[in-house]
Amino acid sequence: MSWLLLTGAGLLEIVWAIALKQAGGFTRFWPSLIGIVSAIVSFVMLSLALKQLPVGTAYAVWVGIGALGVAIAGIVALGESASPARLGLLALILIGVIGLKLVEA
Repeated sequence: MSWLLLTGAGLLEIVWAIALKQAGGFTRFWPSLIGIVSAIVSFVMLSLALKQLPVGTAYAVWVGIGALGVAIAGIVALGESASPARLGLLALILIGVIGLKLVEA
């Protein structure tokens, strides 16, 4: 259950980061509200996952899911660079997240 909570928290990190990008410095109400609410829920889910998982592993996985997801969303939806170097480095983040899950399983 803790890994499911952690994964959900990481996915919500993607939501809040993209919402805050769309909020334009909190000048647009709905993206701002979505960003704030999803950030709060993400933190709560992370804190619940921390009851069972080591803090270093949980935080690294949470940040990794968020960073990877936001970078992919930026490439797909926002036209950001998809250079081979960037994709390779993102793959390393994915390998790290999977590796941490396997080590802690």
